[in-house]
Amino acid sequence: MTLPLVHHPAYCAELPANHRFPMDKFKAVADLIRSEDLMDGSAFFRPRAAPFEWVALAHDPAYVDQVFSAEVPHKIAREIGFPMREDIALRARCATGGTVLTGYLALEHGLACNTAGGSHHARRAHGAGFCVFNDVAVALRVMQADGAIGKALVIDLDVHQGDGTADIFQGDPDIFTFSMHSQKNYPVRKIPSHLDIALADDTGDAAYLQELKRILPELLALKDWDIVFYNAGVDPYEHDRLGRLSLSRAGLHLRDLHVIGAVREAGIPLAGVLGGGYSTDIDELADRHLSLHRSARTVFGMDRTAARPLPVLESQRVDCLSPTLPPEDDPSSDEVTEIEPVSDQYV
Repeated sequence: MTLPLVHHPAYCAELPANHRFPMDKFKAVADLIRSEDLMDGSAFFRPRAAPFEWVALAHDPAYVDQVFSAEVPHKIAREIGFPMREDIALRARCATGGTVLTGYLALEHGLACNTAGGSHHARRAHGAGFCVFNDVAVALRVMQADGAIGKALVIDLDVHQGDGTADIFQGDPDIFTFSMHSQKNYPVRKIPSHLDIALADDTGDAAYLQELKRILPELLALKDWDIVFYNAGVDPYEHDRLGRLSLSRAGLHLRDLHVIGAVREAGIPLAGVLGGGYSTDIDELADRHLSLHRSARTVFGMDRTAARPLPVLESQRVDCLSPTLPPEDDPSSDEVTEIEPVSDQYV
């Protein structure tokens, strides 16, 4: 069986030259996955763009409407950091749809990963910090509304605190948000997660992994989790443009292997999202991000923990897959799994 990986060509949108956000990394990640044959000859699952109704489960409908209509107020657009055009909105919708699909694939197969996602600074009322929609929050709200999950754990190891996710799930007893991040980093005003561990500058591999291995068993034992969403941001790296924790490449890989392995050993489905990572060297950055997918493939190949059967529900049918597009309309269609919309397979 092949590790399910999710990608859409629209994950990349055009930005001004020298923009701080490395948009080209998403295509580079997908290309590297293909070149390393991490899908064993299979193709990516392509998500549908998240519709208004999904996104409004996690965000203020007024803000969602502003994004969908490309009429985001200048002040909010500046806080997001993107020119809020229609193609940027489509990119946010596709990345969000990708994380929803990743969640359902994880329920079915035990493990799945997106090639984007992890926009954890987007709060309920507005986006921020290069995050338009909080894709993990939308995915969890969709799966909650669908009855597919009850309790879920968010493990956020991006170097920046997951303030948007914390904001959206304040007061929700069924979603537990955990963030381990750099203390002296964006955002300046942090919204408390259910559990935050703020680390000092230059923490390094040994202390970082020791703290992670200490807390992870406690988190996994807190409740009977139906799913874990894992933000595998690679900006804790020692040479990242925005990172401060001084992890090595080997340390990042050990982190990913440990988290994915521990979650699957506990019999809990895991959905992995890309998270942050910043560099002008796109090839290096893509290779760094691929730690998530390489680690997931390693664990998936050894995984003997049966995935939980996907429930068939009468309440609402969530169609996560993109409809088939003619090849001439999409130059990448020959490299992306095209499946007719499904009914019972992704509920």
